[in-house]
Amino acid sequence: MRRDGRPRGMKIRKGDRVVVIAGKDIGREGLVIRADPATQRVIVQGVNMIKKNTKVNYQGSRGAKEGGIVTQEAPIHVSNVALVDPETKKPARAGYRFEDGKKVRVARPSGKDV
Repeated sequence: MRRDGRPRGMKIRKGDRVVVIAGKDIGREGLVIRADPATQRVIVQGVNMIKKNTKVNYQGSRGAKEGGIVTQEAPIHVSNVALVDPETKKPARAGYRFEDGKKVRVARPSGKDV
């Protein structure tokens, strides 16, 4: 959080390949499905799976009941994930470089574009 109350920008975006560096799913990789800068959380495909009870509704095929226990991804804090370096396939921090007046994200260790 900044002093004026606005959330800090995140260096991880939707579509990035990340690896979990802390928590129960440490070492697992996946794609970022959704990024939420306001809460500093991301949803990673196949990581931090939870079981959720869903209410029965009658909107299924021909009025069939649908409901029960659904397994889905839960948000994980952005500090617990790291970008995967495209060159070494290891966790890497993201940085920025300016090329021709445009801001380009790069992986810190190798300097390759993300």
